[in-house]
Amino acid sequence: MIVLDRVSKNYRTRTGRRTILSDVNLTLRRGEALGICGHNGAGKSTLMRLIAGVEQPSSGTIRRDMSVSWPIGYASAFQASLTGADNVRFIARIYGKPIAETLAFVDDFAELGSYLAMPIRTYSAGMMARLAFAASLAVHFDCYLVDEITAAGDARFRERCHEALLERRRNGTLVMISHDPATLRLYCDAGAVVRGHRFIPFANIEAAIADHFGPGY
Repeated sequence: MIVLDRVSKNYRTRTGRRTILSDVNLTLRRGEALGICGHNGAGKSTLMRLIAGVEQPSSGTIRRDMSVSWPIGYASAFQASLTGADNVRFIARIYGKPIAETLAFVDDFAELGSYLAMPIRTYSAGMMARLAFAASLAVHFDCYLVDEITAAGDARFRERCHEALLERRRNGTLVMISHDPATLRLYCDAGAVVRGHRFIPFANIEAAIADHFGPGY
C-alpha cells in the first residue's frame, strides 16, 4: 500500500513560493490501476515523483509498503558516455539484480543488436526509447509508474510493449499519466484529475475522463 496523507508540494522561486500540489490524500492498494488526467503543468509529474520518492513533500507524509519503479521509459538518467550495456549493468547493481539475466532481458526486448555495446550518445531517439522501455521492465516492482510513455519502433515492438505493460498490470499496481483517453481506458480502472493544485479522485476512470476531457471522449 502507498498512502499520501495531506501532502503538499511547493518550490521557492524568485517571486516567492509557488504551490504545485496542496493537501493530496491518496491510497494505492496492491492490484489497483490508477489513471491520472490533467493539463500540462497541473502537477501530475510532480505527484508521480512524490509517489516514487524522487522528491519529498513540503508538508504531509508518504508511506510506502511496496517497491516503486521509476517512470517506465524514462531515459534522462542514462549516462551518455557509457554503452547501453554498461547502463543496464549499473541499473542491475543498484537494484541488486543478476547482471547477466538483466542484460539478457534488455538485449532480447530492446532488439538493439550491436548498438547495445555502443555509447548511448550514438543512439537515435527511437533506440533510446527502446532501451529505456526495456531497462524499465527488467526490474520487477510492486508498483509501476507510467508517465506519458510512447512506444518506439515497429508494430511488433509496440505490441510487445503493450503485452509487457498488461502483464505488469495483472500482477502489480499501476499509476499512469496520459493525455490519451484510449490509453487510460486500456490500462486503468480507477481515475483522478489534478487541477488547481488539487488531487480529485473519481469512482472510475470513465468519470475522470469525462470530467477532464468533457462528454464524448
